[in-house]
Amino acid sequence: MVDEQYLDAFIRESEEAITELNNSLLDLESDPDNQEAMDSIFRTAHTLKGNFGAMGFDDASDLAHAVEDLLDEMREGDMEVTPEIMDMIFDGVDQIEVIVGEIEADGESSTDTSAMVEEIRGVLENGAPDGESAATDDGGDEDAGGSSDAGSPDDAASAADGSDVDVDESVFAEAGVEADSAHHVRVEMGDSDMKGVDGMLVVEAVAETFELLAASPDRADIENGEYETGFDLLVDADDTAAVESELDSTSKLDEYGVVEIDDIGASESDDSGGSDGTSSRSASSADSSVDEIKSVRVDVDQLDELHGQVEQLVTSRIKLRRAIEEEDVDSASENINELDKISASLQDTVMDMRLIPLKKIVGKFPRLVRDLARELDKEVDFQIEGEDIELDRTILTEISDPLMHILRNAVDHGIEPPEEREQLGKPREGRVELRATRERDHVIIEVEDDGAGLAVEDIREQAIEHDFKTEEELDEMDDSDIYDLAFHPGLSTKEEVTDTSGRGVGMDVVHDTVTQLDGSVSVDSEPGEGTTVSLRLPVTMAIVKVLFVQVGDEQYGIPIKNIDEISQKNDVKVVNGEEVIEHNDEIYPIVKLAEAFDVPDAKMNGEGMLVRIRESERQVALQCDAVTQQEEVVVKPLEGILSGTPGLSGTAVLGDGNIVHILDVVSL
Repeated sequence: MVDEQYLDAFIRESEEAITELNNSLLDLESDPDNQEAMDSIFRTAHTLKGNFGAMGFDDASDLAHAVEDLLDEMREGDMEVTPEIMDMIFDGVDQIEVIVGEIEADGESSTDTSAMVEEIRGVLENGAPDGESAATDDGGDEDAGGSSDAGSPDDAASAADGSDVDVDESVFAEAGVEADSAHHVRVEMGDSDMKGVDGMLVVEAVAETFELLAASPDRADIENGEYETGFDLLVDADDTAAVESELDSTSKLDEYGVVEIDDIGASESDDSGGSDGTSSRSASSADSSVDEIKSVRVDVDQLDELHGQVEQLVTSRIKLRRAIEEEDVDSASENINELDKISASLQDTVMDMRLIPLKKIVGKFPRLVRDLARELDKEVDFQIEGEDIELDRTILTEISDPLMHILRNAVDHGIEPPEEREQLGKPREGRVELRATRERDHVIIEVEDDGAGLAVEDIREQAIEHDFKTEEELDEMDDSDIYDLAFHPGLSTKEEVTDTSGRGVGMDVVHDTVTQLDGSVSVDSEPGEGTTVSLRLPVTMAIVKVLFVQVGDEQYGIPIKNIDEISQKNDVKVVNGEEVIEHNDEIYPIVKLAEAFDVPDAKMNGEGMLVRIRESERQVALQCDAVTQQEEVVVKPLEGILSGTPGLSGTAVLGDGNIVHILDVVSL
């Protein structure tokens, strides 16, 4: 049995090696003469082979060895870097990644690598066949990431005409839906070269039209390509005819086949027994799952600093206990002050140790963009800047999926097909950039594309049609505010936002995730020129220094980092019926907290205090009755029905047990 300590280190190192291998392969694919990329690929594959062998995972070691030999032939110039060969290598890397995931979950791997190894060895002996993908898997293991033997799209279409399909309906037993609202959709994927990407596109196309209640295998596995000939979905709809009608008009399903659509009641599922170990989750739970960052690298100097602080903490604790036993109040007071300084220093050190470079999550994105672009027959140049900027581990984990969704939108709906771009006078190759910059205690992450952009009129029409906004309200909004409506649940436009990953489908989840992290997100777009989605995130979270303000009988906390000035309510002017103050020739509207939160017995007018917010956050001044104190608190994000409440970012528990709401000055 492999020691858990060594196994965990092996898994973490293998994950990093796979990410490095994928990115070096992308560099080689774009420039076959890139000798530096070739050497890096060969070294990484050699390391993977050795590590698998040392840990006793012989099948994985054999696969890595075969890939290494293939790369050696290319490095020596005996084999050309062709799309077919690159597809084969990528498939081999995908299978290695699956194996690492199995080892992490079960301590061993059940994936059979023999078919992939045999195929690679065959290419080494006979060369890759002309005009065909060398990664075609004739009945081999599906985890290889290559094509399945599911048959052609025509086969899927014929199955849709009524052939029998063996479906284990028990996998939907946990969905808990009413019998008259659950409909089962069986999708056969046909001959797919990129099962994960194709599966993801189809699932999102279905989820755009119907509420997705469950999936078998679960949605994460489908998007990883871990299914055989197809998969099963459970959707919420009024009747079977409605499902058939809507899916018939779903363009992404044209190349595949809906095999059968039928009613499945919860009562039937309840009687069907177990699911052979298949995990059934609703779409919402599947969507919320992210790969948690389970390890960090800590500088030795930080460990030494931490050790020194702990020593000081122990010494100070002993001195404080002695002072209390001797009833020496003055000495106890000095020791408490000393403990306060040590704990603050300890807090800073630990928070710094939690910071992880952005490349920990964005390293996988180039491969995602490459696969999606190939699936959509688009040419995309993807660039990343600022990947060394650091964020708290929790924040980094949570924003991985939102960033992935934004990138899918950029490639799928932002970048036009090459022929269309040429007609528009653009380069055939579209451009997508992910940029990260540091601004004081915040990080700005932008995803920019030079594609079609968003159409203001389409968004306006959808907002009116779905009663998001009235025409009068829209007339008062500028374009940037209208673009931000893309984050409203369900908003989409048929021209810009349908099929797989529409701008309005899932962008509400992006917004919710970022706001729960005490961040903000916005959209800027120019029709025909492109779109930029910007995420503003705190570097760290949890412990925040806040200023407490009194409003009537209630108390609120304002993060100190957001505050520029505190003053009496003087020199107030009235502009268009609204109270404002002037600072450095700039106008700051006054937001009365008593009105914003409907607080009785507060000082609505006349005297009071003003807390002017930093212009970089929001150009307003908050009116309160009094300013009381400032203190460091542990902020807990709002959950449940309170999640996403405008003006509130979370709550904090004070030393006396009282709960105080922490304000979000941006959404207030």
